[in-house]
Amino acid sequence: MTAQPSLSSLPSPLTPSTLSGTEALSLFTLAAACVAVLANTFQGDGEPLIASLALSGLAFAATFSMIRWLGPAFVRAGLKGVDMSKTTRRELPECMGAVAAVVYLFVVIVFVPFPFYKDIVAATSGGGNRDVVVRVEEVQQGRFLHRFPHGKLASYLSAIISLQSIAILGIGDDLFDIRWRHKFFIPAFASIPLLVVYFVDFGVTSIVIPVPLQPYLGELFDLGALYYVYMAGVAIFSPNSINILAGINGIEVTQSIVIASLLAFNDCLYLLTPYPHPATDSHLFSLYFLLPFLGVSLALLGHNWYPARVFVGDTYCYFAGMVFVVVSILGHFSKTLVLLLIPQIANFVYSTPQLFGLVPCPRHRLPRFNARTGALEPSVTPWGEYRQPRPPIAWALKLLGKVGLLRVTLDAEGRFAETSNFTILNLWLVWRGPLREDRLAKEITAMQVVVGLFGLFVRHRLALLIFKEDNWGL
Repeated sequence: MTAQPSLSSLPSPLTPSTLSGTEALSLFTLAAACVAVLANTFQGDGEPLIASLALSGLAFAATFSMIRWLGPAFVRAGLKGVDMSKTTRRELPECMGAVAAVVYLFVVIVFVPFPFYKDIVAATSGGGNRDVVVRVEEVQQGRFLHRFPHGKLASYLSAIISLQSIAILGIGDDLFDIRWRHKFFIPAFASIPLLVVYFVDFGVTSIVIPVPLQPYLGELFDLGALYYVYMAGVAIFSPNSINILAGINGIEVTQSIVIASLLAFNDCLYLLTPYPHPATDSHLFSLYFLLPFLGVSLALLGHNWYPARVFVGDTYCYFAGMVFVVVSILGHFSKTLVLLLIPQIANFVYSTPQLFGLVPCPRHRLPRFNARTGALEPSVTPWGEYRQPRPPIAWALKLLGKVGLLRVTLDAEGRFAETSNFTILNLWLVWRGPLREDRLAKEITAMQVVVGLFGLFVRHRLALLIFKEDNWGL
């Protein structure tokens, strides 16, 4: 195995509170261009997709700048943490994902009028309708407000309410370090506005039965209330899964960017068809929420990538997961999201022995930093501090060790000395050997991309082996 470079040769991650001249000029140019594009959209019909792109650029500039400016203030307020995987352990600003979340929420609130620009013009004479003369009696009787898509507006507002709720949870967790068992089900309550709007506006609870089973079960099977339980389960799992797969610089943000990019790519498949697709509005809705999220996430990644200058905190993890929940439920493609969360599902399943107390779970399970080599190694649970596992658990641990899914160390008497912790970050290091932190993050991110692309391939191609058609080809 090749030797890993020492961290002493790396530049120290500085945390200045001001932007450099080049950064300030670049961000100002980007913001000015986005404002010009945004103003130009009102010359036509509002152009909501272009407006979303422009607002995403503004979100990037605002997030990048505010993280830089507010970092020292967060440290003074006690929102700070120590990077455990560096030779020189410095205190860095914590909870900076809250900055990204707040900027994102402001942007999506400002964006609300854009997708309804044409509807506002058509429904109200005071909204800029220059082509229709409306009699006074009609104005008094409601100004054609029955034409306004109130259901679509309800979807936007319910999404914003859910995202605000989950942001409050994340900030509360960063401030008060809420216990895992207390906060696990809170995302389900944050998803209630989404589920209510889904019930009122869409209400489909049937699933398509695979062709081989249709002679026995029919073409559709109505899950009824169980479908809402399933969607609530997705709402619980998605935010928590991002939070569980964490512990090294950049990994929370990069996995979120990959998932958001693949969801946006999936949306584009429906927008670029040679015919108007019935699901166009749903996937436009998804893009309107994903593009600003990518803007704030890329800005955050600029500060959180190795060597990190800030930590994202639990706020970003919960917030990112809820963004995916919002677009998948209201965009009506929650099963596609599940396919893109396969690495997170695998990490959760692999972590269950420790999450549910079958194996002792230390406070931190992040990979262990070796200061001599500058590389990360699998962190371990020393069994000497605990009683030995019960026979069924011991047998399972030895089996996992034999098949390469766990590193098991026994003492001279055959008793368990230590076992590697149950996260895919540690498992990856068991397979690959010691890796530098940024190399580990890149490899996990590449795995997420490959698995995500395969998930989309399964969704749109392999699924045709057991289903009659894919809704992309409708």
